[in-house]
Amino acid sequence: MENETALALKAFTERYCDAWHTARGSWPQSEALYGIPSPCIISSTDEYVIWQPKPFTAVQNVNPIEQAMEIVVQTPLHAFYTTQFAGDMPARLGTLTLTLLQTWSEEDFLRVQENLIGHLVTQKRLKLSPTLFIATLDSELDVISLCNLSGEVIKETLGTRQRTVLAPNLADFLRQLEPVV
Repeated sequence: MENETALALKAFTERYCDAWHTARGSWPQSEALYGIPSPCIISSTDEYVIWQPKPFTAVQNVNPIEQAMEIVVQTPLHAFYTTQFAGDMPARLGTLTLTLLQTWSEEDFLRVQENLIGHLVTQKRLKLSPTLFIATLDSELDVISLCNLSGEVIKETLGTRQRTVLAPNLADFLRQLEPVV
């Protein structure tokens, strides 16, 4: 399942980059990532960076999360966050518009793991089953996550038991996404 997730993520990233090429004649651009170092940056202007995905070069697991929380993290999540460095990518799943989160650099990977640990600590305190976020939505209260018990991809409202299953697994979820540029 880990390899399937990595292949699905790479395929979506390729579709995303191709959509940028078709719509704008360049690699993806980001104002939000301007000035933040990354191996993904191929050039910069005064306002944005132009980036392309790069192979992940850090340790390819999220074991610090497992150690901090004393849990075993679903293997597809390891692959999701350690397949590549890339910018966050807007996407659509049916009528749902989201931003697929990615790690921008080794430093960003550490920050993401810290945020995932914080998310899990909050869930544990609220006696909610563990989830690990993979995408954001326009609403700051809702995120797209991987359920660490079932492996399903869900839309959840933070701090509540409100959850909707979007896909049976992470690879299927990624295959269904359409790039938004």
